This record gives sequence, C-alpha cells and structure tokens, in this order.
Amino acid sequence: MSEQPSGAEQWRRMLESMLGPDAAAEAMRALESSGMDLSRLESMPGMPSDPSQFAAAMAQMRQVLSADDDGGSSDWKVAHDVARQVAHLGGDPAVSAAQAESARRALQAADLWLDVATDLPPSGGPQQAVSRAEWVERTLPVWRQVADPVGVSVAQALATTMGTDGPGLPEGLDPAAAGLLGGVDMGAMVRKLGRLSFAMQVGQGAGTLAREVFGATDTGLPLLTDPAVLLVPANLDAFAEDLDVPTDEVWHFLAVREAAHARLFTHVPWLRSQLLNAVEQYARGIEIDLRQLEDAVRDIDPTDMEQLRSALAGGIFSPERTESQDRALSRLETILALIEGWVEEVTAAAVAPHLPHAVPLREMLRRRRAAGGPAEDTFRTLVGLELRPRRARDAALLWAAVTRELGAAERDELWSHPDVFPTAEDLDDPGTYLSRRESSRAEGADVDEALAMMLEGNLGYSEGAREHDAARAAGSAAAESAGSPEQAEPEDDENPERG
Repeated sequence: MSEQPSGAEQWRRMLESMLGPDAAAEAMRALESSGMDLSRLESMPGMPSDPSQFAAAMAQMRQVLSADDDGGSSDWKVAHDVARQVAHLGGDPAVSAAQAESARRALQAADLWLDVATDLPPSGGPQQAVSRAEWVERTLPVWRQVADPVGVSVAQALATTMGTDGPGLPEGLDPAAAGLLGGVDMGAMVRKLGRLSFAMQVGQGAGTLAREVFGATDTGLPLLTDPAVLLVPANLDAFAEDLDVPTDEVWHFLAVREAAHARLFTHVPWLRSQLLNAVEQYARGIEIDLRQLEDAVRDIDPTDMEQLRSALAGGIFSPERTESQDRALSRLETILALIEGWVEEVTAAAVAPHLPHAVPLREMLRRRRAAGGPAEDTFRTLVGLELRPRRARDAALLWAAVTRELGAAERDELWSHPDVFPTAEDLDDPGTYLSRRESSRAEGADVDEALAMMLEGNLGYSEGAREHDAARAAGSAAAESAGSPEQAEPEDDENPERG
C-alpha cells in the first residue's frame, strides 16, 4: 500500500498541474520563504482543505478569465444556457403540428380583423408558434442589450466593495494565499465573475418569463430583432385552462393583440429606437448601493456562482435617481402606456364582431397586467425598471376619445412622428386631449399667419426699395448725361449764336 503524500507534496503536485514545474517550484519557494506552514492553508477562510478541490476551483477561474470575452459574449453564452434550463422547468413540450396550425389560423384571422380596425398594415414577418426555449433564443439578444450597461456597473461595484478594484491582489492577503494566487488579477477576476453572475440572473429572469408570455410583446418592449409574430402555445393553453372561456376564443384574442403590437413596431420607425434608447439611458445612470452590496457579499465566497447570484438578487440598486434617469423613465412609461392603450383599443374594435367573450377577456388581461408576475419582479430587481405600463387605462381612454371624434385614420396618424405623439401631460387628462390639441394647433396657425405676414411685408418693402433705388439711379444717370457738352447741345433759346 503506497503512502499518502504529505500536505506539502499534495500542494506541490497541485501547483505543477496548474502552473507547470518551473512556476510551481517558484511558488513553493515563495511559500516556504514566507514561513507559512502549508497545513495552515486548510484553516484559511474560504480555502478548501483538499488541494484537489482548490486546484479545480482555480482551474475554473482561469478558464473563466481566459475565455474569449468579445464584448462579454462568453458571459451571455452561459446566460443563454441558464435561460433555456429555466424555461424547461416544469416541461417545455415541442410545438405540435395541430398547435402550429391553430396559431397560423388565429394569426391569419387576426390580420383580417385588424385591417378593419387600423390603417397600419400587417407586419409582413413570419407567423410562428414557438416553444418556451425557442422564445428564449429569439428574445435574449434584446434582453442583453437592455441589461448589459447595468452588468458593467454591478461588476465594477463588486470589485470596489471586495477591495479588488485595481490590478493584482488585494492588500493584506495572507502570504500563503498570495503565493497560490500568483499571476491571478483578482480585480479582473471579480469583475468578470460579477458580469457573469449578473448575466446569469438575467438569463434566469428571461427563462422564467418564457413560461408566462403569450408572444414576443407582452412586456411592451420590442424583443425581436426582425419583424415577426410569435405565439407560445403551451402558455396560451395554460392561461385558457383557468378561464371560463372557450380555448379557441382565447387564442384568437391573444393572436390579435400580438399582431397589433407587431404592426406598430414594424410600421412606426421611431418607436423601437425611442423605447430602447430610454431603457439604455436609464440603465447607464444606475448607481449601485455599495453599502447594500457590501452587506450582501460580506460572508460569501466570490468564486461560488450560486452565492453571487443570490447576493445580487437581493436588491442592490440605489433608490436615488438622477434627473436624466427621471426623464428617461417618464418617457419610457409614457410610451409603454400608449402602446398598451392603443393595442387594447384596436384589439377591442377588431374582435368585437367575432368573439362573444371579448369584454371579459379584455378585463382579464388588465388584471393580469396589474398583478404582474415573478419574472417581472426579477427584472425590476435586476435592472431597476418597472416594465408594466402603469397608465395603460388612461392611454386607452385617450385613444378611445381620438377614435370617437376623429376616426381610426387620424388616430393612427399620431404615430407618424414623436413630435405629434401624445405626452405624459396628455395622459394626466385624456378627456380634454383633443380640445387642448385643437387649441395648440390654432395657436400654431396664428403664429404661422403672423410670421407669413411679416415675411410678406419685408419682401414688399425690399422690392419697393429696390425699384425706388433703381429709379433714382436712372434719374442720376440721365442728369449727368444731359449736363455733358460732348453728349448734349443747349436748347435754341439758350444759344445766343442761333437765331
């Protein structure tokens, strides 16, 4: 029976496997010169007693640090895997042929019904039924765009809080640990782990949301990079099970909502950029509550991803917002509310002749929106944003008034440019929006008329002045011509020699 290698020999072998013989020998010399007994390593906080465990942990950290970090792509590959795993929890059945056909029929009918309710044409993109995991695949790139700026802030705050903000190792580290961690930039490692754990949290939220959504537009954000209309049959059926409404009606109602959203995002060019820019502006201004973060990570092992994820899920964002964030949040909430209100009004008009339970379905969707769900809570914790449109009812009243007074064509014309789009002040009093708009247009017309009169007056003055100056110049030239002896003779009565 072979003898168990000593503690020092175990660490030497471990270091050789990690660093190679030369670097391992140098690390061992550094440890020995420090006077540290290697047996003490087992009692260090957070240090595994088994060298092989430590070797595995360090190998994992080196793999993370050496991963090709093309703008954080390696982090989001992990987040993608987490999102798919969470989406599969509780089952993620593949879309059957019957479900695909039901989705196709419902979306085709939705476009026909919407043609009567809005002047905006169909989106023109593919109409698809997708599984929950497929929904993750299609939408995660936009979630990354929304969350990436926050992840960078979280990672930097984590490094600052843990005393690893700069390169190298933190001050006061035990010499033995410093020897073992030689060559590892702890600041870079902690920042990398912070970004990775945050991306995994977003992936978890996206996976949870995949089990609840009906299509790609439930949050109000444009989650698809290309025009398309999606339905998630597993979620539609689960929602219909709890309602005293035929499943077929539920499918048609939700298909109309999804198709109406798709028309907006496809044919209102400025809408997507305005929404995502507002989210990005808000996210870039987020400040991390360092005291809250310090409390959250005080007793955790930063190399333990599960502990990091739990810590970051505890609410680490500062409650204070900047003026820029307030403006961005106000703009975002207003646009989200107006999108939801328009979709609600247009859907109601489109389905009224076809679905007997249209009114209770509309109210059911309102209650669902107001209650929210665990996924929305996750994203509020992660990004600090409330994705539910708080003022959708006010927006619906505004769009209903515009439709009643002006018709669908002029209502939809308000989406033509952000300058003519309703504002947050209009949602404060939607009943008087049209009268205020007419008064504003009348004032604008008066200003335009006064400006035109001023311009016409200036033009008339200028032209008259030019004619007057031209006449004076001509008269001066004639007078000079008449007084020149080489060019003109005096009259007979003024010439004494002529008789």
